[in-house]
Amino acid sequence: MNAIDWKNLPFGYLKTNYNVRCYFRDGKWGELEVSSSEKIDIHIAATCLHYGQEAFEGLKAYMGKDGKVRLFRWRENAKRMRRSAQGVLMAEVPDELFFEAIKKVIGLNKEFVPPYGSGASLYLRPLLIGTGPQVGVKAATEYMFMIFVSPVGPYFKEGFKPVDMMICRTADRAAPLGTGHIKVGGNYAASLVSLKMGHDRGFASVIYLDAKEKKYIDECGPANFFGIKDNTYITPASPSILPSITNMSLIQLAIDLGLKAERRPIDIAELPTFEEAGACGTAAVISPIRKIVDEKTEEVYEYTKDGEPGPISVKLYNRLNAIQTGDEKDEHGWVDLLEI
Repeated sequence: MNAIDWKNLPFGYLKTNYNVRCYFRDGKWGELEVSSSEKIDIHIAATCLHYGQEAFEGLKAYMGKDGKVRLFRWRENAKRMRRSAQGVLMAEVPDELFFEAIKKVIGLNKEFVPPYGSGASLYLRPLLIGTGPQVGVKAATEYMFMIFVSPVGPYFKEGFKPVDMMICRTADRAAPLGTGHIKVGGNYAASLVSLKMGHDRGFASVIYLDAKEKKYIDECGPANFFGIKDNTYITPASPSILPSITNMSLIQLAIDLGLKAERRPIDIAELPTFEEAGACGTAAVISPIRKIVDEKTEEVYEYTKDGEPGPISVKLYNRLNAIQTGDEKDEHGWVDLLEI
C-alpha cells in the first residue's frame, strides 16, 4: 500500500483490500462473502438498473487514541436502510447481517482506518440493490447487499470552515409524498443538475425548498439544515427530508449543552433571524454556513462576521467529534468498540 496522506484526504473513493457481499435468493439471505474485486456481475434486466430498486447508507468508523476502532450509531443506519427497503419494496437486511458485514469489512481493511488525530475516518458504504431480472415494472425476487469502505477527509473541501450556499428555486429534490425521506439513489440523481449549477456559481451546495409552496427549507444538498437563535437549535420538519443520524445526534447534544431544540417548518422569511446556520450529515458532519444567497431575489443572509464558525456550532462539532473518537464519555450509548 502506498503511503496515504491522512491529513489531506479528500472525500472520495480510495481502493482498499476487500469488500463483503451477501445475496438474497429463494426468500432468504445467504452467507456473507468476501471479495477483492471492485466489480459486480449483474443481469442486464436487474431491477436496480431499470426501476431504481436501490438504497444505500453512509457511516463512519474512527480510531481512538487508545488504538481501538469505534463505530458510531450503526443501528440507526441499519434501521434507515430497512425503511428505504420498505419504500422501494426490497428485501430488508437484518441487524445481525448488517453488523456482521460491518465488523468483517473493517477487520479486513483495518490498515485503512485513519490514525487518531488525522481528522479523517473510515467511511462505510452499505449498498442494497435489486439484482433479479424483471422487464415489467415489479419488484425483484433477488437482491445483493454489500459494504465497501474508503478512508475519507471532510465532504466539503473547506472542512470545518464556513461555506456559501444558494437557495435553489429552479429544481426540486423530492416531492412530499415521494422518496425524499428514504436514502435511495434517485433522490441524488434528481439533485445533480442543480448542484452542478450551484458549484459552477461558486457555492459549496444548494438549499432546496419544499416542492409544494417553495416557501420552506428542505435540504442542504446532501445534508440537513439547521439554524441557531435565541439559544435554540432549529431544524426543518418535512415529509421529504432524509432523517439525518448526525442531525438527530446534534439535537440531543444541543439539549445537553442547555439549548432548546425544535424540529419544525422553517420559512425562508426566518433566515435573517438566525445567529448561526449550518449543514449536517454523516459525510459533512457539520459545515457552518457563511452566507446564503437567494437565486431568485439575490438577497444575501450572512452568519459570520469574521469568517469563523459560530460558538454553538463549534461546541456541537467538538462534542460530537470527541464522542466519536472516544475523547469524551459516550453518555447516550452511541458508540460501539469493535474487536477486530
